[in-house]
Amino acid sequence: MEPTNNESVPSAEHLMSAPLSQLLAELNAELIESSVTDPEFKGSAVVRKSRGVLLAMPPEQSVLERDMIARALLGHAFGVPVSPLPEPYQLTELERDEDEDPA
Repeated sequence: MEPTNNESVPSAEHLMSAPLSQLLAELNAELIESSVTDPEFKGSAVVRKSRGVLLAMPPEQSVLERDMIARALLGHAFGVPVSPLPEPYQLTELERDEDEDPA
């Protein structure tokens, strides 16, 4: 994953301490509720070339878990070195065909 167009890369300190709503606005990121029903799914990020980062998270997720996962996904998308997620969480990066229209 790479930062999209002209968004600036936040520092690790800012990524972890700024209010999530502020961080989303600064990074041109949008957080939506996902329709994925798999209980193991905790969230995804799609880096869209000219439209910022789209985060999709389960609606039943706790505020704490949503905050933690969103910051980890944003850190990964922008290449910000942050501590790994605690067990049992893990990030998996999937590549897509450049001709595909991202969700």
